[in-house]
Amino acid sequence: MTQRKSDTPAATGGGLPMAVGAYLIWGLLPLYLRLVHQVPPFEFVGWRIVFTLPLCLAFIAARRQFGDLLVALRQPRVVAMLALSSLLIGANWLIYIAAIMNGHVFATSLGYYINPLVNVLIGTVFLHERLSRLQWAAVGIAAIGVVVLAWGARDMVWIALALAGSFSAYGVVRKLVPVGSLPGLTIESAILYLPAVAVVVLYAAGPQGSAMGTSAAMSLLIALSGVLTAVPLLLFALAARRMDLSTLGFVQFLSPTIVFVLGLTVFGEPLRPVQLVSFVLIWTAIALFVADLLRRRSAAKPPA
Repeated sequence: MTQRKSDTPAATGGGLPMAVGAYLIWGLLPLYLRLVHQVPPFEFVGWRIVFTLPLCLAFIAARRQFGDLLVALRQPRVVAMLALSSLLIGANWLIYIAAIMNGHVFATSLGYYINPLVNVLIGTVFLHERLSRLQWAAVGIAAIGVVVLAWGARDMVWIALALAGSFSAYGVVRKLVPVGSLPGLTIESAILYLPAVAVVVLYAAGPQGSAMGTSAAMSLLIALSGVLTAVPLLLFALAARRMDLSTLGFVQFLSPTIVFVLGLTVFGEPLRPVQLVSFVLIWTAIALFVADLLRRRSAAKPPA
């Protein structure tokens, strides 16, 4: 299979800026979801997919990747893997949006705090990635922090586990599937497109009608969901092909931390002592992990 040179793991050094960009957008997403909270979660996920596919096709045309797209579509194994990843990300969207719109902001934050630990586990056990002793210490401290946080939110743990499990599995599939980031996302969106159209049509025919068209502002906000879906997913897919899953997982702590802060400052959820302790433990772990990455990168540089 042919790929654009810029999208192959071997041709790229690091995906850290792309990962940071993706997680910044995802971290700030609750602010956007607050603006569209009156749209039912099922309908909103449908509109996300409806507006994501045309945007992906426009990107494909701009980057002249229709050849790559056709090559991927001719490979049943690739299409099957992308069908699995599309179901995983669709389920993840639905759980996340429903949780945010129902006021469970900390539960979503907890889910994406658990997710990096699952990524580290998958990366080391199944993908044979190696961590240093200091990085394992960071993982241990983060795990303690997540357990503390989970114990303080036992009634919402199922939301967190569903989010963590679905997105970790999605990341593994996207890392392993032999297809470029943009063609892969386009195929995922195409697989989900007809079900998404069916959902928005059903809502339009229902007693309350479609949220699209209720006002110009609301219609514009719903249409914006395509950009806010495609751009971070593309950045994530690019980063996943350039970085170890374990390292990518630790960068992901950025997103739930932003969500956590938004829960306190914007959504008015109270900060409990157990959450503060967990927060300190997790960020101590992040500091250790990043310090070790910087130390190893500095040691790997040739002397001037």
